[in-house]
Amino acid sequence: MEKAHILVVDDEKRALETYHRTLKKQYEVHCAISAKDAWEILYEFPISVVLSDQKMPHTTGIEFLKQVKAKYPDIVRIIISAFSDSGDLILGINEAGIYQFLCKPWHPENLKLIIANAVNIYELQQQNQLLSLELSAELPRPSEAQLKKHIKNKQDAIAKKYAFDQLIRAEDSPLNQLCTEVQNFSTYDIPVLIYGESGTGKELFARAIHYYSSREEKPLIIENCAALPDDLLESELFGHVKGAFTGAYNDKKGLLEQANGGTIFLDEIGDISLSFQVKLLRALQEKIIRPLGGNRYVPIDIRVIAATNKNLKQEIKSGRFREDLFYRLAGVEFRVPPLRERKSDIILISMSIVKQGNLLFNKTVKGITDDAIALIENFSWRGNVRELQNEIQRAMVLAQTDYITADDLSAKLKEK
Repeated sequence: MEKAHILVVDDEKRALETYHRTLKKQYEVHCAISAKDAWEILYEFPISVVLSDQKMPHTTGIEFLKQVKAKYPDIVRIIISAFSDSGDLILGINEAGIYQFLCKPWHPENLKLIIANAVNIYELQQQNQLLSLELSAELPRPSEAQLKKHIKNKQDAIAKKYAFDQLIRAEDSPLNQLCTEVQNFSTYDIPVLIYGESGTGKELFARAIHYYSSREEKPLIIENCAALPDDLLESELFGHVKGAFTGAYNDKKGLLEQANGGTIFLDEIGDISLSFQVKLLRALQEKIIRPLGGNRYVPIDIRVIAATNKNLKQEIKSGRFREDLFYRLAGVEFRVPPLRERKSDIILISMSIVKQGNLLFNKTVKGITDDAIALIENFSWRGNVRELQNEIQRAMVLAQTDYITADDLSAKLKEK
């Protein structure tokens, strides 16, 4: 069966790479860095879904999608935006016939689910089994007050999704005490440093802290500091002006500025170089940044949550991390335990993954057999929840019945 064609429009190459990497297994993904490039793709390929960032040079995502609606009304249109752009979202729902808006920062599984639903809608439209996405002319349009309420409900839904009580854990889980302690200081506007191995859920804790704080209605921006070399990381966090370096075709607002009023989560903070540590320290101390190539200073008001899988105090002794930056980040410190220290949580987490997998893969897996549960509970899970998720999803694909059995699990779980 031919894959559905998805068009993603964003003026940030790195963002396009992330979308492509997330969706390429299920779909033919076409990427465009401008509306002009997007139209060339629309003319050439049978696009089912258009996913467009709101902020683009020379136009906006909504203006572009309004034009798409006029020429290709059956294409399902999705806007990518931040909740702080509520006025734009209201305009888009009214005028561009937006099917759904994707809130930044987005989660890969949520993106996949939204795209899967959008593709299903497009296919149903083509089979004449679904009426047009647009409201008929006779039906009244929702009022601005109704749309604002709708957006507020969306905000509340996201806050609820990432609340502390939504972190999956058993009644005797070691996370219970940790969640209570972290929740107590979340409302205080102090920096937080989270320790934990890769895959333990440090980002989930960062989200919970943000949505329990007074900054919950402002942006939460997430950056993995280990993923980029210094020059790119500086551009990402501080932004740049047009012409600052080769390939800087437009001004770009940095993530620290985008997070203004809200929270920035700096994952793998222990991996940044000493030279960049100096620049980050200065920005956090002085609460101002200067975009690369620019002469304008930008004030920032942000809460910083940082995370690492390294022992920063040992890194300080080894000369690889600045002590002054450490104390700027470590207003409060806590450690997220690895999955092997949370044995009672493993099956609850596994069943949650099954539930999500049923939606993602269109499966009807009801549970896990006792022999498979024993293997899962006794495995060490060095990759933590991320490794467990990969294993459960793989088993769901292989399962021949409504239950995951020991035969569906990897050989590594059966080794003595």
